[in-house]
Amino acid sequence: MYSEKVMDHFNNPRNVGEIEDPSGVGTVGNAKCGDIMRMYLDIDDNGVIQDAKFKTFGCGAAVATSSMATELVKGKTVEDALKVTNKAVMEALDGLPPVKVHCSLLAEEAIHSALWDYAEKHNITIEGLEKPVNDIGEKEEAVEEEY
Repeated sequence: MYSEKVMDHFNNPRNVGEIEDPSGVGTVGNAKCGDIMRMYLDIDDNGVIQDAKFKTFGCGAAVATSSMATELVKGKTVEDALKVTNKAVMEALDGLPPVKVHCSLLAEEAIHSALWDYAEKHNITIEGLEKPVNDIGEKEEAVEEEY
């Protein structure tokens, strides 16, 4: 049911925890399943993500997607991190069962939420970044139709 990579990131999650005084922090959830994901980013003066950490309350797939998302954004510029989509997270994990696709969307939205917080704190605009949602329920239905 789950790929080896999903199981590895669930059993040995990377980057769990908080960043003290983060550049940006974002929290998103899914009221339908109860998953909550909080992502912390440490972004340097050149707009490069030096560190990313997460805290997730949810199922194994939510933990795995959080872990993979932090791995995918570390070392990237803010602009490149914005391009990390739920599909990229799923591909990096060698796929997710259709009923768990929403977890990858949660990871994408957590990244966007943390970037939004960073942009607001620094009074900057990140091209292509839209105000994130707190509950991914509406977006989830559209994404699930694709699978």
